[in-house]
Amino acid sequence: MTHPEIPERMRASVLLGTRELTIEERPVPVPAADEVLVRVGAVGVCGSDVHYFREGRIGDFVVEAPLVLGHEVGGVVVAVGENVDPARVGHRVAIEPQRPCGRCRECRIGAYNLCPDMEFYATPPIDGAFAEFVTIQSAFAHDVPDNVTDEAAALLEPLSVAITSVRKAGIVPGSTVLIAGAGPIGIITAQAARAFGAGEVIVSDLVEARRDRALQYGATRVIDPRTQNPADLDVPIDAFIDASGAAPAVQSGIRAVRPAGTAVLVGLGNPEMTLPVEDIQNREITVTGIFRYTETWPVAIQLVSNGQVDLDSLVTGQFGLDEVEQALESDTDPDSLKSVVYPGR
Repeated sequence: MTHPEIPERMRASVLLGTRELTIEERPVPVPAADEVLVRVGAVGVCGSDVHYFREGRIGDFVVEAPLVLGHEVGGVVVAVGENVDPARVGHRVAIEPQRPCGRCRECRIGAYNLCPDMEFYATPPIDGAFAEFVTIQSAFAHDVPDNVTDEAAALLEPLSVAITSVRKAGIVPGSTVLIAGAGPIGIITAQAARAFGAGEVIVSDLVEARRDRALQYGATRVIDPRTQNPADLDVPIDAFIDASGAAPAVQSGIRAVRPAGTAVLVGLGNPEMTLPVEDIQNREITVTGIFRYTETWPVAIQLVSNGQVDLDSLVTGQFGLDEVEQALESDTDPDSLKSVVYPGR
């Protein structure tokens, strides 16, 4: 079934090379049998988009051909494939921007985020969502209630990163968690930790304005790591979550964790860094990373819908499709937290 107002062509912002963007007219994609076509309402700007724009790569993922960026997406279903219930047309959705193969070992055991054949929005060579329309498998287009805005629907993606982080950290009611970094992921993770029942959420950041902001979004206290060593805190740290990617923050955070605690590495930093192995061994600290997410959108939708997590107030910049470059450069503004692109503008 198809919405009657779907055009034949659409506009898309395309990355041609490092810091080189253009607007192209492309055919509106046709949904496969198991897919839906979504008119994009809002797309959050992620740090990975900025990396591809400025550097043309993230680790082994290299931009070698024109690429549409953007993977934090909210919109409306306007058409469905032949195997999808036509009643989905008109539903507001948040997109889980990935397509696992469904056949490999990782997919079979439920770790589909680690699928070696994953097709993920805005990860070369898969196009993302800085475009007026996108397709996604129906199961990965999650219905959202009316009290979840398009912006919040898009930002359910970074909230999913946060949910995965606090799950991995083993946060339960009464836990004490230390979070390094008060950027978008750190701020959202602080909210998720409180929603999961953490009794104390301590956020560490070098910038005073960011520390002050963290106190508005779930942090119970903040520290400046230049003047206060996390290991000297007056409470045992059950879990450390790094959302900074900075080696000193990772090292000091691991040293602050109580015996048998957990450290979760989330931030994008150097591909290699030195870890305090003696501390990890002698205090039996579990150190793990996260890579995307699995089965997080239902939880994320509930947390936003019932008011436990606030995503709307995180939006500090709003841009049209012709302004994607400004959106990608907006992180240079110290007051910027989260920028959103509206492809329909």
